[in-house]
Amino acid sequence: MKAYQVTKFAAPIEMRELATPEPTGTEVLIKVQKAGVCHSDLHIHDGFYTLAGNSKLELGERGLKLPRTMGHELYGEVVSGGSDAGDLPIGEGRLIHPWMGCGECAVCQAGDENICIAPKSIGVFTDGAYADYCLIPHPRYLVDIGDLDPALATPYSCSGVTVYSALRKALPIGDDEWLVIMGAGGLGLNAIAIAKALEIKNILVCDLDDSKLEAAREMGADQTLNPGQDKALAQLSALTGGGPRAVVDTVGAEGTSQLGVASLQKGGRYVIVGLFGGGLTLALPTLPLRAISIIGSYTGNLAELKELIDLARSGKVKPLPVTSRPMEEVGNTLDDLRDGKIVGRVVLSN
Repeated sequence: MKAYQVTKFAAPIEMRELATPEPTGTEVLIKVQKAGVCHSDLHIHDGFYTLAGNSKLELGERGLKLPRTMGHELYGEVVSGGSDAGDLPIGEGRLIHPWMGCGECAVCQAGDENICIAPKSIGVFTDGAYADYCLIPHPRYLVDIGDLDPALATPYSCSGVTVYSALRKALPIGDDEWLVIMGAGGLGLNAIAIAKALEIKNILVCDLDDSKLEAAREMGADQTLNPGQDKALAQLSALTGGGPRAVVDTVGAEGTSQLGVASLQKGGRYVIVGLFGGGLTLALPTLPLRAISIIGSYTGNLAELKELIDLARSGKVKPLPVTSRPMEEVGNTLDDLRDGKIVGRVVLSN
């Protein structure tokens, strides 16, 4: 089979011919049909996250081994299973929940495999979707999307469930209060659509790219703001009637975090999912004095993905702008994503 792999951090993606894996035990073999391209793939490709003071968190030291086939947003055909996989929907399409843990610790047993300390996520710690086939460790990760368009549903397994989980942490938000979403990329646009489906009434979106702000308005944002202009905090406060009840930061940069935290009303919640990098300096007494919460949210769990799929199947979630490209364009697509040329999401097809 063909697999598009990172063989050296920051080097061009390589197409390699590999043996098609054979499932054993509870494993399930998936023939890849759709694979979403995510901004976190850029960090995996580079091999690090940027921390405060331009220091780095090296992914090679956190268990990411090369060569690695990236791609964690996956929809495909169930081909076969190991001897312990049970009855499988052979020949049918399924969305894959990629955020897998060890399956044995207390966190995993509670259903929160996405925050297991021994992660086995596909496309990160095991080989993923940028290939002809992908091996899944257990059939519980197969999610039926019903009559949803697979190209539109594929990003729900990361972009969608990540912001769905973050929005749940940001709630409650009153009908006269505001939600601010930092960033109008794939995560941010999905956050707008899902927030509207969750009946959040007032949504303001911040982005430095005016074309992405236009996309945000098309997705349903009530207000938009380019924070690159002067007095961004004062403008944000004025547009939200004194500051938002909650901020969901899909960028995770120093500028978005500083603006997001500073803008909160007393008792507000700042939920960060973006991984752009940098640091945030806070005066500690302001945390109790303002009674604000700073919450890190990493992807979402399997139950949340199924809830999101049910919400999307109800017709309440406006579809994300999705562009389809052939799988062999994965390298160019990552370059375009790095250069900020992509609005919405690109889904690769075999």
